[in-house]
Order: sequence, then C-alpha cells, then structure tokens
Amino acid sequence: MQKKVNIIIWGFVILLATGIGIAYFTKKNQFQLYKRNLFYMDTYIEVRIYSKDKEKAEQALDGVEAIYKEYHQLSDPYKKYDGLTNVHTIRYNRKRDAYLKIDKKLYQMIEYGLEWMEKSDGKLNIGLGQVIDCWKKYRELKNGVPSKEELEALKVDTEIILKDGDSILNNHPAIDLGSIAKGYATEEASAYLKKQGMTRFLINAGGNVEVGLSDSERKYKIGIEDPNTGGVFTIANVTNQSVVTSGGYERFYEYQGKKYHHIIHPETLYPADYMKSVTVITDNSKLGDILSTTLFLMPIDEGKKLVENMDGVEAIWYGKDDNITRSKGFKQYES
Repeated sequence: MQKKVNIIIWGFVILLATGIGIAYFTKKNQFQLYKRNLFYMDTYIEVRIYSKDKEKAEQALDGVEAIYKEYHQLSDPYKKYDGLTNVHTIRYNRKRDAYLKIDKKLYQMIEYGLEWMEKSDGKLNIGLGQVIDCWKKYRELKNGVPSKEELEALKVDTEIILKDGDSILNNHPAIDLGSIAKGYATEEASAYLKKQGMTRFLINAGGNVEVGLSDSERKYKIGIEDPNTGGVFTIANVTNQSVVTSGGYERFYEYQGKKYHHIIHPETLYPADYMKSVTVITDNSKLGDILSTTLFLMPIDEGKKLVENMDGVEAIWYGKDDNITRSKGFKQYES
C-alpha cells in the first residue's frame, strides 16, 4: 500500500524472517533507489542505496556483496575454501600444541568473541559449535530432542588461545561465530558505503538492520515485530544507527507441543528461556549483533543493568510473559 503526501511517497515494507519492518521515504526527482538481494550466513540480505549516480551505486553494491561473501567464507564451519583459513579449518585440521596462522579479520572476530565471553561471565560462548550443530541436526529432522548426556558429551572446555595478532592454537573443535560474523560484515559494509560517498543507505541482514541517512533527511522507521502476532509492537526512529533483534520465534522446531529455538544457553545447553525477543539500538552492528545475543542469554533485569552501564546503547525486551521492558533511554526512539 502506498500513501502519497505532497511529494513524499511513504512505503512500508515488512521483510520476512527478520523481526523488523522498515518504513522509508522517497523524494521524487532527487535520488534513485538501487538495491541488491543477497544470501550469506544463512540469511537473506537486502541492500538499498539512494544515489544520483547509477555507476557508483552499482559499484558500491558490488563492494558490499564482496564483504558479505568474505565474512561468510571466513565464519563458515561446514565448508573449506581454496586459499582461505576459516572456522572449518580450525575445527577439522587440528594439531596438538601447534599454532595456525589465520586471516586478520577472522582473528579479530574470535578476539571480540573472547572479550564478550569475559564481559558476560560466559553467558556468551563462542566454543559451543558442536552443541549448536547437534541442535541444528535435530531442528532439521524435526523429530526428537537431544538428551542432556548427548549435549554434555559435545561440550568443549578447551580454552581458545590467540597469539601475535595472527595465530590461534590449533586444537579447538567447536568455534562458532554465529553471534558475531553478520554484525561484523554489516558494520564493515556500512563503513565501506560511507567511504564511497554513499551515505544514504539501508542494510537489512535478517534481524540486523543498519541505516545511514534516508533520501529525504527524515529518520527511518524500524518496526519491531511482535513475536506472538507477527505484527509490529513498537517503532524505532533512527538514522546512522543499527537496530538488531535476537529472538527465538523465527528459527525453531516443535516437538511434542514444545518449541525449541536456535539460541543455546551455554550452561543448560538447551534453548534460552528468559524472553521472546530483545532488540538493541547502537551506533554499530558489530556491537548490536553480539550484544543482542548476549542479552537473550541472561535474565532481563541483569541485561537491563548491563545496557544501562553502556554508552550509546538502548534496548527493549519482549518477555516470555508478554511484558515489555525498556532501558531508560529507549523511549526517545519510539513513535
């Protein structure tokens, strides 16, 4: 549905499997919209650029696609790529007490994950890859639930050790960067677009949205999905910011009347059960991605304290009892 107001066209787009709807404005006879749809990291990604220069816009879209492809390959735990040392390499080419040289970007992602493991007191854990893979297998079969004994046998307590900015001790079978890679890629894509002079853009990478300026100087309206109805329960007005949602209502399976989603708690080894979703507003997607996952893995009151001790971060929680909790400054974004 389109509603024209003077020369402004209001378009409201609900993007599937994101938890987020996006409203954007288009001024006639000014900027043209150039867009590309991608699929990396098991996520449908839409990139929109508003520009007066078609050639530069298309080149910028090529650059963004290359960024997502690179991070997809670096973080892929299931496939190796020629000439690339990635998560799969670390998992399946282990040598006792030997260090493996890895790509700088892969090193930085792992290092960032280790920082957040410490900050979260282990609630975020990038070493649960084998447990996550087990749940993925059951989710795809949609039949049965892994036993506690099965999951405990797959849990790896081996310390992840980095060295000299380019190497990792090559003995860890379970690194998983699912809470990191998409945010890293989205933030790098955003920085790349700005460097290319493309300041008017929107990137929607699943539940990870980053926006620059709109083409009308008005703020983007990001609709946050109601986990129960699929509608929108609130709208955040943002520009040059990131809005990231973590929730258990999109990727799950049901067995014997109970839903099992994909965000696994490192202590119980079962899906976290503190809330239905949490949405974070930050200045960058790298932080938003890892923080939203971390918050989903801790009680709401604990997460609220964490957020309110951070600068430039706000969050809204949709509790499992359907109560809504906001950090102190979240209302400034709502309409």
